[in-house]
Amino acid sequence: MKNQLTKLNIFSLKGVQMRTFHITWFMFFVCFFGWFGLAPLMPTIRAELHLTKAQVGNIIIASVASTIIARLVIGKLCDIWGPRKTAVRLLLVGSLPVFLVGLAHDYTTFLLFRLAIGVIGASFVITQFHTSMMFAPNIKGTANAVTGGWGNLGGGVTNMVMPLIFAAIVGFGYTSAEAWRFAMIVPGVLMLTIAFLYFKYTKDTPEGNYDEIGFIKPKSAKTNWAVLADWRIWALTLAYAMCFGMEITFDNVASLHFVDSFHLSQSSAGFWAGVFGFMNIFARALGGIVSDKAGSKFGMRGKGLLLAGVLLLEGCGLLMFAHAASFASAIAFMLLFALFLKMSNGATYGIVPFVDTKNVGLVAGVVGAGGNLGGMLFGFLFKSSSITYIQAFTYIGYAVIMVSLIILVTRFRKDTAVQEETRPAIAGSIA
Repeated sequence: MKNQLTKLNIFSLKGVQMRTFHITWFMFFVCFFGWFGLAPLMPTIRAELHLTKAQVGNIIIASVASTIIARLVIGKLCDIWGPRKTAVRLLLVGSLPVFLVGLAHDYTTFLLFRLAIGVIGASFVITQFHTSMMFAPNIKGTANAVTGGWGNLGGGVTNMVMPLIFAAIVGFGYTSAEAWRFAMIVPGVLMLTIAFLYFKYTKDTPEGNYDEIGFIKPKSAKTNWAVLADWRIWALTLAYAMCFGMEITFDNVASLHFVDSFHLSQSSAGFWAGVFGFMNIFARALGGIVSDKAGSKFGMRGKGLLLAGVLLLEGCGLLMFAHAASFASAIAFMLLFALFLKMSNGATYGIVPFVDTKNVGLVAGVVGAGGNLGGMLFGFLFKSSSITYIQAFTYIGYAVIMVSLIILVTRFRKDTAVQEETRPAIAGSIA
């Protein structure tokens, strides 16, 4: 594709490529406010709706379950409509349950709204798809890593900001039961605002929108589902379930854990939960960059060893966090496992493009879906009445370590049959 950038200047807004770069990562950032805006307010919502631990667990599961299907669908819509129209329509439709969740007054209604809101998580696919349209292959991976990481940063900022918005509304004289409902209007308005910016200031491609340039998606070969017999794909799926799956799980439960285990206020718990998400400002990109360095020096074996190593460190850090004797040590261990968790995200997708170059989109989709599936399955641990949050973190820590050993013995090798394709579908488009 013509006019793709070969260099990434993150401080530039010059040209449609860099405008799209910044608007698309900020779109995913804003979507996190809608997607996880309720998470730091759950201590209040739990009390107001009289939710049991099992019901809270179901809500956590619902928040990520719908995202699995939505991400698979949204990629196809990017092909058909173009990323610009897809983004605008997702933002407009996705804002509806965000605005209306405040109408929920019982568990069932709230659960259904939370399920509908989860569709917003598909915005990440658009971010990665659109970034790939704007950058040449030599810089595409780095550009995707940065937009993905900065977008994920929204998970941290959301945990920090939403309790402050809630507190400000209470300060105006509203009750807690009213305040969390009004607070969700803010992310809804932000989503509508970014929808306008996306429509006005971005283009589908550097040459223009699909309907302006008569873009026709190149016909690709029929999907070869036989590649799913390749164990390496499932090893990477397990790896991504352990890192990205744990990330979205922690975004959901961190505030509740800090309130219940360390008796923090809702605002303080949200702040420290937000610190976890702030690691995305550099850690995911760092994992991808180090993976590329390891690959250039030691080949695919180096990439595999790196992924095994950061997963092992993530698991160990998670175990230490679960059994921290004090709040200070819990935060220190949280930062430790957060660093290696987010590096694991980047390192996983440092391998994905090379497993089967004829079916990159399929491999990326399966591995990406594994992340959300991991988050959904972890949710069952946190809903169990017989398992404490500390025990749930412990079990997940052991599971991460076990998967790191699986990655260690998996022999990744570079598929040299076909070089990188130039079509819009890219590695890491679903995460």
